Amino acid sequence: MSDPVGTGQPKNALVFGARNLGRAVVEALLREGWRVAAAGRSDATFEAVRELGALPVRADVTDAASVEAALREVAEARGPVGLVVNAAAAYGGDRSGPFGGGPLAQAGPEAFDSWAVAPARSAFGFLSGAGRFLQAQAVPATLIQVTGGSARRAMPGRGLWGAGSFGVRALTNASALELRGEGIHVALLIIDAGIEPASGETRPGVSREALADPRRLADAVLFLAEQGARASPHQVPRHPVCCAGASQEPHPRWCR
Repeated sequence: MSDPVGTGQPKNALVFGARNLGRAVVEALLREGWRVAAAGRSDATFEAVRELGALPVRADVTDAASVEAALREVAEARGPVGLVVNAAAAYGGDRSGPFGGGPLAQAGPEAFDSWAVAPARSAFGFLSGAGRFLQAQAVPATLIQVTGGSARRAMPGRGLWGAGSFGVRALTNASALELRGEGIHVALLIIDAGIEPASGETRPGVSREALADPRRLADAVLFLAEQGARASPHQVPRHPVCCAGASQEPHPRWCR
């Protein structure tokens, strides 16, 4: 498809996660004329992707080989891939304890695995598998990894969540530096707010007005998709989002 911004990357995208933010990203890309595939593991996700008009792909974002296989499937069906987004929920276990893992003195190893290990493992699977595929594909492309505001600062009672988010940030920054010279733009989308569920139903005690609209957040993905490998860090104005590229730190002007 055409490349109106001159990055040289094909307008063919694969989005991991299609239930909330990922769904909004899929819808936004389709509106902008992208060919879109969305990856998930459940039959319900498959059906939702079909209803949106995107190509459903079965994949596990925590498994680098599965990520790479999903990209090969999309490329065989639709040609070179120019954008890969990881918007999948990254936490493990049942997370039955306090949100964010709870105070460190009371947290157990299960909470550590769920809140700290699982997000970094998901980012590793995504960045490793997608990076390997895009290196072999050898055309300009963009990788976008999404994480939460805990990647910017620690909070009491949410140290385990922060550890996971900081791990995601470190892996994404390293990937950006490793792949930039090969024409691959790697960006980290830090969403410093809760996200409104697609169903409109929120957690008890949380008002809808306090949450970010996923449709507005999807605009940040569109923005990053057009930047190319030489892009600098950004934050999209009017969004609770930090966008970090190959630099180690998000731009101080925007990330307050």
